[in-house]
Amino acid sequence: MKSMYERCMDVMPAVARRATTLGITDSEGCYVFTEDGRKILDFASGVAVNNIGCRNERVINAIKEQMETMIHVGHNVVYYEAYVRLAEQLVELTGGDTKVYFSNSGAEANEGAIKLAKYVTKRPGVISFKNSFHGRTIGTISITGSNAAYRKYYEPLLPSVYWADYANCYRCPFAQKKDTCHMECLGQFEQIFSRLIAPECVAAIVVEPVQGEGGYIAPPKEFLTGLRKICDDHGIVLIFDEIQTGIGRTGELFAFQTYGVKPDILTSAKALGGGIPLSAVIAKKELMDLWPAGAHGGTFGGNPLACAAGLATLQVIEEEKLLENCKEMGSYFKERLSALQKKFASVIGDVRGIGLMLAMEIVKTGNEPDAALTDKIKNRALEKDLLLLTCGADHNVVRFIAPLIITKSEIDRVIEIIDEILSEK
Repeated sequence: MKSMYERCMDVMPAVARRATTLGITDSEGCYVFTEDGRKILDFASGVAVNNIGCRNERVINAIKEQMETMIHVGHNVVYYEAYVRLAEQLVELTGGDTKVYFSNSGAEANEGAIKLAKYVTKRPGVISFKNSFHGRTIGTISITGSNAAYRKYYEPLLPSVYWADYANCYRCPFAQKKDTCHMECLGQFEQIFSRLIAPECVAAIVVEPVQGEGGYIAPPKEFLTGLRKICDDHGIVLIFDEIQTGIGRTGELFAFQTYGVKPDILTSAKALGGGIPLSAVIAKKELMDLWPAGAHGGTFGGNPLACAAGLATLQVIEEEKLLENCKEMGSYFKERLSALQKKFASVIGDVRGIGLMLAMEIVKTGNEPDAALTDKIKNRALEKDLLLLTCGADHNVVRFIAPLIITKSEIDRVIEIIDEILSEK
């Protein structure tokens, strides 16, 4: 009998191939179960979607209850309780000075954020960052700078996009040292504004408060504070792409709260719907109030089932104290990874991250990226029933996306597996 992977290849294009060939038949908590009877510890979390674990019972019950009254009615047509109540909660949780527009995916939310910034400023330009990832639509690959494969053969793309270097302290693009630099990553904007695009022509600066696919790069707070000031000085809209960092991943509900730097617009998706497709553009009221009916829209955004799941997700995070667990387990996990780095100093170049958004960068002689060993770690881990993903522009970063419900014993097992693999080298 053919596996799910083999059957998929019979009917789907090569673009449908993904990180593994696993066929999954069930899931629960921090684990997925395969068609050949394996139980696998899932540190991919559906790419940061299953923050409260797989198939959370409270989310399931919320969806079932919602199905009793409506599945779809159309948020462009009518209003319904789950839709309004989730928006109210998100406004409250982001300071009370925001408004919310629901979509389906992270890319769709980022498209909406760009449209909002352009609409309210009447400016053409967008500044994004190298090694960023914002989605796979034409608009969002235009501001994605992590992999040329995402853009190949799709040009021309969105015009008036300009590129800046991100604050990567481990591999500083300005050849500076972390403790002695003068924040050249902020100083670069003087050249951008004088040589490439005048600041009064820039609608938005779009940034991941922690770069995701670019390598789980957590910048110093001064970088985000500096971007906030630059935007304030020039009337530029600051957009935080919190698709991956949001809904508890960094130890607060959103990374802007972790850093204490508030954007004008933030986008949320992935974990927001507890596994159901749901995204949101959350922006300051004064911006949202300038976005009139007809300027943006969509059929399925804020679907009743998704909103019910979103409400349950937020309730689980609060009542089960998952933000606290994220901070505690994240600190413990990072300590264990740092100890592993000392043991394997020649191959683990950096351990970094915030909360349960952690990574280790794999290197070889001369601190050069080691994509081959990184791939081996991922593949051997899967053989040992641990599902990991990699990232980084040089494909040499192992990222750990543990569910927020993770325990010390499960973290210890991950460390044990990584230790075993690196000891084989």
